[in-house]
Amino acid sequence: MNIDYDVLIIGAGLSGIGMACHLAKTCPGKRVGIVERRGAIGGTWDLFRYPGIRSDSDMFSFGYAFRPWHELKVLADGASIRRYIAETAREYGVDRWIRFGLKVLDASWSSDLQCWTIRVLNEANNETIALTTRFLVSCTGYYNYDHGYLPAFPGVERFTGPCVHPQHWPENLDYRDKRVVVIGSGATAVTLVPALSNQAAHVTMLQRSPSYIFSVPAYDAISAAMQRLLPVSWVYRIARWRNIHLQRLIYKAAKRWPKRVRAGLLSHVRRQLGDAGHMPHFTPAYNPWDERLCAVPDGDLFKVIRDGKASVVTDHIETFTETGIRLKSGKTIEADIIVTATGLQLQSLGGMDIKIDGRSHRVGHSMTYKSVLMQDVPNMANVFGYTNAPWTLKVDLAAGYICRLLEHMEHHGYTTVTPRAAADDMLDETIMDSLQSGYVKRGRDGLPRQGHALPWRVMHDFVTDSDMLTRHLIEDDALEFTRARAARTSSAMNAGPSSSMDGANDRVA
Repeated sequence: MNIDYDVLIIGAGLSGIGMACHLAKTCPGKRVGIVERRGAIGGTWDLFRYPGIRSDSDMFSFGYAFRPWHELKVLADGASIRRYIAETAREYGVDRWIRFGLKVLDASWSSDLQCWTIRVLNEANNETIALTTRFLVSCTGYYNYDHGYLPAFPGVERFTGPCVHPQHWPENLDYRDKRVVVIGSGATAVTLVPALSNQAAHVTMLQRSPSYIFSVPAYDAISAAMQRLLPVSWVYRIARWRNIHLQRLIYKAAKRWPKRVRAGLLSHVRRQLGDAGHMPHFTPAYNPWDERLCAVPDGDLFKVIRDGKASVVTDHIETFTETGIRLKSGKTIEADIIVTATGLQLQSLGGMDIKIDGRSHRVGHSMTYKSVLMQDVPNMANVFGYTNAPWTLKVDLAAGYICRLLEHMEHHGYTTVTPRAAADDMLDETIMDSLQSGYVKRGRDGLPRQGHALPWRVMHDFVTDSDMLTRHLIEDDALEFTRARAARTSSAMNAGPSSSMDGANDRVA
């Protein structure tokens, strides 16, 4: 049979485009395809359009390692990131590989045919299409694109004004001179509040419990000064190295000395607010990095609170009313618009079903090999970024490893690679259990499990991963390879021109 692709990538967001560019550079002879459900490049950065949407990591380390980000704005806005991804795709010529408007339904591996068959739905005409590929790479992120998380708020149907979730922000929502309540205290909420405060009459951030929030410079003045003396490429490398290691230092310090880091973070907030009366709303009950930290540029959230444009209320919702929200304390918050910044719903592999030779494979019942390949799943990778550092750092490492693996397989005539683990290697921990965030707890059943040790343990550590994914030998005891036989089957003989991955297989011990 004819196989459509050597490598098929699911998703044309930050991860998918990064993966495709690595393939274009390293494996130019591969037939590569990309399927994308949306009508444009960008993924998360094309979906989220709420006011103020921006990165929560500095762009020197959030941008691709192979395509430097040279702007000096530390936390870039969503439109700039979306443009950066699209320009990268055009520069490396991978935009021509994308087929838009295709929702992946399921993927089935056939050991007889040595390929994946992926069923996709063209949502424009409701037509189902089957695509085949030798190797499958999922770059779908970790959350449900269709639905954000929305608790069952009592009385929500009574509220007469707009009630919106940031994941699906109405294009023409008019919040000028309106009283806005933003429910939530995470990265989305702390971004929305100052952005809405520019035009709203007043914005109230309503939270059940506080989060750690710290201010970062909006503009990288150090790099700007260095650019007057050094080449731009040098400044980029220095800034990237500095920011990566500074973030790792903060994370490691928080895990080793949580009380000291907590004291430092709260002291920083106290100085920003200038009024100790606000501190109960910014003093979490948990340790730093039990949940993600929230960064705000130049303390913009603290500024709108100081100026009286916004306020924070820490309480529980009793019920929505016709004109706002009544709290369990008895207080009522009047609102013209309510924004439910209540988080994401986790979803692995974009929600697609996986079958191996007709048998269903559940992601939550298996581990990941080097946090890239999937236990007992042939010829499939899942590109998943960091949750405690810039996402793209891990994407670049994973994509580079996948390219090394594909080159190794081609050089040795291997047709498949399948990670295998001992029966007692798996723990009842997920790859995101280091975070205690609500969305992680809600979605843990669908997340891959952890192993006792490498290569089955996800370390969330850039230095460890860099060594493991770029320097370690490809072949080890955990990987099972198969090789094409000299005598190929009649169906393979009739398939016409093919790559070295074609043919039946023998197991390589």
